[in-house]
Amino acid sequence: MKIAIGNDHAGVDVKRKIENHLSEKGHTVINKGYDGKESVDYPDFIHPVSLEVKEENVQIGIIICGSGNGAAMTANKHKGIRAAICWNEEIAELARQHNDANIISIPSRFLSEEKIINIVETFIKTGFEGGRHKRRIDKIDGND
Repeated sequence: MKIAIGNDHAGVDVKRKIENHLSEKGHTVINKGYDGKESVDYPDFIHPVSLEVKEENVQIGIIICGSGNGAAMTANKHKGIRAAICWNEEIAELARQHNDANIISIPSRFLSEEKIINIVETFIKTGFEGGRHKRRIDKIDGND
């Protein structure tokens, strides 16, 4: 699977762990994130991930910031993007099954690296159920 990943300063170490894990599993990871330690503005690194997903250059995106909120809000500004903040495996599974989430937003300051890897694995392995959920997904982008 081809995956884009983006992060701000709060997600540098977590991103590296995720990248290594995914590469070991045979996935191709495109790094759109920040690699330094100084404070940066997360939208600068989240918009590129959203565009990769929107343009179907990758199958999913992973975005990381301190709380996961700012990253998800930024990603969800793009039509066709459904970014879900996931803090456990069950939420990650439901985000994929019911919401057809195509980007996972990770709250790096609130989860262990081991927990994050498990959440990402669940997100990747879970598919969209379709059915009644498809009707709802079709209404997300709105009319404006």
